[in-house]
Parts: sequence; structure tokens; C-alpha cells
Amino acid sequence: MKYRWTLPTFILVSLSLGYLLFQGLPLLDRDQTITNAETGTKTHKILVWHWPFGNSFNLDGDFCKDKFGVPNCIMMDNQSRLSEADIVIFHNRELIQGQQRLPVNRKRPEKQRWVWLTMESPANNGDVKPFAGYFNWTMTYHQDADIYSPYGFMVPKESETHEPLESFIPKDKTDLACWVVSNFSPHHKRTTIYEKLKTVIPIKVYGGAVNKRLDDQTLLPTISRCSFYLAFENSVFRDYITEKLWRNAYMSGAVPVVFGPTREEYEAVAQKDSFIHVNDFSSVEELGEFLKTLAADRERYASYFNWRRKYTVEITHWVELACKFCPKISSLPPYKVYENLDAWQ
Repeated sequence: MKYRWTLPTFILVSLSLGYLLFQGLPLLDRDQTITNAETGTKTHKILVWHWPFGNSFNLDGDFCKDKFGVPNCIMMDNQSRLSEADIVIFHNRELIQGQQRLPVNRKRPEKQRWVWLTMESPANNGDVKPFAGYFNWTMTYHQDADIYSPYGFMVPKESETHEPLESFIPKDKTDLACWVVSNFSPHHKRTTIYEKLKTVIPIKVYGGAVNKRLDDQTLLPTISRCSFYLAFENSVFRDYITEKLWRNAYMSGAVPVVFGPTREEYEAVAQKDSFIHVNDFSSVEELGEFLKTLAADRERYASYFNWRRKYTVEITHWVELACKFCPKISSLPPYKVYENLDAWQ
């Protein structure tokens, strides 16, 4: 039977709904609300399935907004809330080591996207073939990753400064070159370069490899005493430029001598006059002689700090980048699957 609304009934229903709203009683569960009532912006939910290396964050409150100024973005780490998430982030290391597993036996919402997170080079990512067909997006240091998560950035200053270049150079330069290394292997190409280079110039070595570990308080002050820092990557792969450049060299005030991907790939993320590339020289001996000459030429050495007049270096944690990715979730391809992660990386 078709129900006919009468005016008194309509008024009664309207008053009842208004009373509920006035009392602050939700018509929908808050976790089911998909848009922000004030802005009309969709609220996205990010589930961190497991924390990389066990390094967790306290996600209480409006985490993304409170920490990074990103509204309408809920980050959570309770696996029981899988069905609520718009995207789920899985860190590769725990997956390949068997400490965590993909929830392939649980119902997955049709529009939910799974994100493969790694900050390692392919040489250290293990066998990712079992993950074929599960992941929709990637989150890595690759410039073509769906969620670009580099180890560091050069950020333009609001305006160029005109301070003397000497003001950017730490005053206590007592050593020519230094290197902090824990993963030391004779099979690494960087080890071969180091063995040759140390016959040409003195190199101070620190780190677990020589039982001279530096903690967070001593790392940068120690490197700052060196004119050059050997920012040598443990493997050479596309875009694989790590904290060795961004934190160890740039943030300490040492000129980086880099070994890793091509100069062009370094220049894509860093100013070309801010580093010295091993591949610029025909031999390691030539590189060593160049470093000795450069250190003795104060004016020329200072030119490697010229970029600091226009740029600063920022190191951003992947959690912050994940929060800031929230507004872009709706703009990414609605359906995309990585059938071969190994080939992509």
C-alpha cells in the first residue's frame, strides 16, 4: 500500500530528526561517514598493516592533522579495521622474512588499494615474485613510484640569501675525508673504490664495520670535521640515493663524494655543483688527487656550498609522506595492479 504523507506527520518526523541532530546523536556511525560535512571532502583511511622494523607511531587523535597539518586523513594500525581502509600499506622486509603475511584470505573491499612500501634497493628486497597481482600502488624512493618517498629533498628557500660561502662551512675541518659504514663486504663495488682511494688520500672510517659506532648525537659533528664524505651506496640501482647523501653529507656540512646511480639521476634531485661523482674521473687515483687539490683551494672548495644560498635539505619520514598523499588518493588510477614487482623495481 502506498503511504501518504500528511502535513502533521511530516512535521512530526522533521522535528524528531532535528531533535536527534541537536542532541549530537549521529544518524550514521562516525567511522561510516565518508565525507567531511563542512568541506565536502572525502575522508580517507590509511591502514599500516605492520610497522617497518617495529618502529611504530602513536596514532591517537587526529594524527595526520595534528602532526602534519593534513585534515580528512585517518591513519590507523589495527588490523581488525582492514575492511574500513581505503589503502593498506605493507612494508616489504617483514613480508619477505615471513614475519607478516598478506591478508589474502580476508574479504577485501573492491575499491581498497594495497601499497608496497620499501626503501631498500632491489638487491636487498628478496624474492617479491609471490606478491604478483596483489599490489596496486608502490611507495619507494623511485621517482616513478605511485607514492614518491625519497630519503631527502632539496627545498628552495623563500628568497636567496647572500651570506659569505664560508658561513656555510663548518670551522673545524681537521680531516680530509671520512666514511661511516656498517655493511662492509669485499664484494661491493664501493669497497674496491675505497681500497684504492685510501692509498691516495687519508680516510677516517667509522661505523659497525670497524667497531667505531656513532650515535645520533655524535654522527653529524664527527662528519662535519671532514672536508669530504664518501656517500657510497651499497648497490647501484635506479634512483637509489639514501641518507648517506642527504643526512650524513649535506646535513653535516661535508662535500659528498657520491657512488651510486648516474650523475644525471643525482642531478634530478640535487644541485649539480653540490657533490662530486666518482664516475666523473677516469680512475680512482685521479679522484684522490682532485680531492687533495680541491681541499687546498679554499675558494674553489667553498663553491660546493653555493647551493645553500638557494636551498635547504629536508629529510621527511615516510609516515608524513603517507599522510600528505591522502588528498591525492582519489586522483590515482582507479584500477591498477602490479603483476611483476621484480621487473618494475
